[in-house]
Amino acid sequence: MTTPLRRHTEDLSWVLTPLLDLPGVQNAVIATGDGLVTGHSADLGRDGADRVAAMTASLHAAARAFTTAFTGAEKVALNQTVVESEHGYAVVTPAGENSSLAVFALPGADLGTIAYQMQVQVAALARALASPAREASRT
Repeated sequence: MTTPLRRHTEDLSWVLTPLLDLPGVQNAVIATGDGLVTGHSADLGRDGADRVAAMTASLHAAARAFTTAFTGAEKVALNQTVVESEHGYAVVTPAGENSSLAVFALPGADLGTIAYQMQVQVAALARALASPAREASRT
């Protein structure tokens, strides 16, 4: 039996494909620091993606404030934020300047593999966004 490939939407969603192919990963979102969606898995839908993006921004802000409260550090660079529930794991990682990548995985998913692939995809996204625009060919 083959698993159908999951479709995704938005311009940056190509980054999500390898993540969505991992066992246990249900959905993923790329969000700006102010909570706007720049890419999401189609199964999540736009309304769900909007909610997740807004909460991702809030979660990262709270995690930075939480870390600052414990450490007294003025500038906190988060590497990853993980929320574990009975339904699974929400994993959020920075994805370049002013953006985050959020993934939701079922209980029992391999979080090490998911975290590693998230970093691989963030690096791919950074390379793609840093590439100079191509000039139109002249005919």
